[in-house]
Amino acid sequence: MSIDKKVRIAHLSDLHLTGRNDLRQIERLDRILAEIVRKEYDHLVLTGDLIDTANPDDLLVVRDALTRNGLFELGRTTVLPGNHDLINLEEELRFYHALNPDDSGRRRRVVERLERFCTVFRPLIADVGDPNVGYPLVKVLHFGGIGIALVASSSVLPWSGSDNPLGARGYVSPSAMQALGGREVAEALAGSFVIGLCHHAYRVYGTDALIDQAFDWTMEFKNRDEYLRAMRSLGARVVMHGHFHRFQMYHADGLTFVNGGSFRYVPDRYGELVIDHKGHWSHRFLRIGENG
Repeated sequence: MSIDKKVRIAHLSDLHLTGRNDLRQIERLDRILAEIVRKEYDHLVLTGDLIDTANPDDLLVVRDALTRNGLFELGRTTVLPGNHDLINLEEELRFYHALNPDDSGRRRRVVERLERFCTVFRPLIADVGDPNVGYPLVKVLHFGGIGIALVASSSVLPWSGSDNPLGARGYVSPSAMQALGGREVAEALAGSFVIGLCHHAYRVYGTDALIDQAFDWTMEFKNRDEYLRAMRSLGARVVMHGHFHRFQMYHADGLTFVNGGSFRYVPDRYGELVIDHKGHWSHRFLRIGENG
């Protein structure tokens, strides 16, 4: 392996595509995917909210765009769901759902949409025929002797009139974090540069202003500290996410978080993570056509 070898990962988030008639955004998506291919990135990460209203058919639009650009392969792209991929807020606010005290239907709808998400993107999740593969996902890739491990978790919390009225709060289940804490996972990650992936932001505003605190609550990653500890125990160096539409990098307890912003609102900007053979890394945000 050449000591000059570096792995370059492109990061997009929050596409919020609205179907096949969203022609302008589809064209923009093709443009940025073509840029990623042209610049020969080793891998692409999409951290959720690929679509806007949880219509499973809209996921096919994203799949088709990845296919057109030669990116619909296990080693080329990793995806994970966001709340807009699994929760139709308009549906949940209908009185016969909103007033139903039984939460089982809300959980079932999220589970069913997650299964559909996994079906559409199965070739990006696993190269085996197991119909039950899903999240949490551990994907270990090797590029010229550099091992990169992607640990992707679903952080979508079902809608709740009292606890999640906008469907935007996040939560990684204890069972998912327990699964990631197993010996087999630790063995699989050994020797790799570990990157955590989720949709929800560890940090939103975090200010003393009451209006910001209210907004924080609607977007809150409920068990974010437990998730942070789980990522640290796995040896993660970076966690990449979306949800809060800002392009930013910040730190918590020694772990770096990278927020991928929003393709929907800034369709010519993306993140670039570069890792070398010694495990040194750097991150920056670029615009289409920007060199370097």
